[in-house]
Amino acid sequence: MKYRTELITPEITQSLKEICVEIAKRYEIYFVEIGTDGDHVHFLIQSVPVFSSTRIAQTVKSITAREIFHRHPEVKEKLWRGQFWTSGYYMNTVGQYGNERMIQTYVRKQGKTYTQISRDQLTLFEGQE
Repeated sequence: MKYRTELITPEITQSLKEICVEIAKRYEIYFVEIGTDGDHVHFLIQSVPVFSSTRIAQTVKSITAREIFHRHPEVKEKLWRGQFWTSGYYMNTVGQYGNERMIQTYVRKQGKTYTQISRDQLTLFEGQE
């Protein structure tokens, strides 16, 4: 989040989940895990190799910011200059022999709210596992 402002509420988390489901439908970007805390979000994303890491980050950040501002106009008022995400991000890749389970566990344990999105079933869990 821009300025590490604590704006991620249960309502914002739910909207974020819905937006990510729509992104997955339109693009070949699948959200394996989403971990939210009051002031930041972690994504574990699976995508096709033709998309660069930069393109994935730009797509996710731009669409989620636009839609959060549309669904929750009060959020834009709380952010200076109306920017939802910081300009930077950290991204790492998990290959065939990488440790996806370790990263999945890390994302799952972020903050107070854990959101799991799978292709078969969409669920939202309150509290850490």
